[in-house]
Amino acid sequence: MENIHISREITVFHGRTAPEEARLAGYGAVIEALSLPMPMPGRLALISYKNRQYRDRSWQVFTSRHLPDNNLYSHLVFALKYEGVNLLFFKKLFEKIPSSEIVSMISGKPTGQYSRKIWFLYEWLMMDALDMPDIQKGNYVKLLDEKTQFAIRGTRSKRHRIINNLPGTRDFCPLVFKTEKLVNYSHARLSEQQNKRLSNVHKDLLQRASAFLLLKDSKASFSIEGESPKSKRAARWGKAIGQAGGNALSKDELIRLQQMVIENTRFVKLGFRHDGGFVGEHDRSTGEPLPEHISARWKDLGQLMSGLIAASHLLEEEEIDPVVAAAMVAFGFVFIHPFQDGNGRIHRYLIHHILARKSFTKQGLIFPVSTSILDYINDYRNVLQQYSQPILDFIDWEQTADNNVKVQNETADFYRYFDATPQAEFLYDCVADTIFNIIPQEVRYLEQYDGFKHFLDDEFEMPDKIVALLVRFLEQNGGKLSKRAREKEFSGLSSSEIETIEKRFADFFYD
Repeated sequence: MENIHISREITVFHGRTAPEEARLAGYGAVIEALSLPMPMPGRLALISYKNRQYRDRSWQVFTSRHLPDNNLYSHLVFALKYEGVNLLFFKKLFEKIPSSEIVSMISGKPTGQYSRKIWFLYEWLMMDALDMPDIQKGNYVKLLDEKTQFAIRGTRSKRHRIINNLPGTRDFCPLVFKTEKLVNYSHARLSEQQNKRLSNVHKDLLQRASAFLLLKDSKASFSIEGESPKSKRAARWGKAIGQAGGNALSKDELIRLQQMVIENTRFVKLGFRHDGGFVGEHDRSTGEPLPEHISARWKDLGQLMSGLIAASHLLEEEEIDPVVAAAMVAFGFVFIHPFQDGNGRIHRYLIHHILARKSFTKQGLIFPVSTSILDYINDYRNVLQQYSQPILDFIDWEQTADNNVKVQNETADFYRYFDATPQAEFLYDCVADTIFNIIPQEVRYLEQYDGFKHFLDDEFEMPDKIVALLVRFLEQNGGKLSKRAREKEFSGLSSSEIETIEKRFADFFYD
């Protein structure tokens, strides 16, 4: 393995144009050199010949003094130092090379922090001890660099003198990088900002806003799936969302939620899948599956879901950003896709669940996350595809007799170890949208509605039902009553009274 040349010069690499001719380093270089069966990371490392150092969304460029020696160990040290921990990479690497080579590789510097990290990762991921004695002394080192990736407090591994601060379990542990956007959001303390903005809003008004937003969010969640549910069904799911965080997450709880989502069970098997699954279309002429996303194998669901549930409990207890934690669990669930139907709505429910369990909101006001997602549906689809499309090339599947998919190779690691940074950034955008736009707009609307209603009560003693009808007609016609409404529903009003009503409506709603 030491004879393999890791570094290589590139200008174009796997469809990406490099910002300059440079030498590939770190994870990308090793994946390419060893043909590891995994997608390339979202950002790749390069060594510049121009002695420049910079980064963008796709590339991290270093000066020539950062160039690692042309061997596997040096590139692993470079990757851990500058690119963070990539669990999927290390799992695929350890499956590729014998454990004796790992021992040989790190024996030269057994107490060095990067040797210890590689050693710990091998034993944690492979559940197999290397033939090496315990470290007897030295400082403990955190596995994840907390300046680079979101982490938890962690537990100490005495054998390696490593603090395992991974925000998950061996069976489910997506990671999130501390991008400029996420750091800014995290420091902004949006939850506290919302509480401050709503502190002067009357409790009754907040309760009414919450009730409306709950139903709106439920309807939006169905709309994202291309469904238009009856009001009764939307209200039932809205009630479930309103109770998010009340019950601890478990397999039984997830099945209960699916039963609430799926009204007609004649064509859907409830519970965890016992066959393949995919998201996409079927060829109209042949019926052949055309997958955009392939779900986890059904026989891996038990372990994956146990891991996800355990990770969610861990994240609830730890001091980690609530929105980041929600993204890790909720998007992990929808990528696994454990049910035949209902995955999308439960995925969005899990966002509410984690935010509630981590006390992100303290005003009793539901976050209309699905409403914001629906407003930015193309961005939502993009962050789903950013995960799903790259792994399609590494999933070996065949068509079944009923035009489903049957996965032939081991794929569980793709669903347990992934980079959830794009999903966390998108979710934080949606949370900010709800705090600064959707919720204030609804509260403001109710304030306007109440003011207009009080005017109608005082001047016309108009009952609530007629007020609601009048407001709806005015909203639909740009603040003016149509000729039909004047002649039918509101024929009892004079022309001057209608003019006064229209003027007062404009004062309340358009000022």
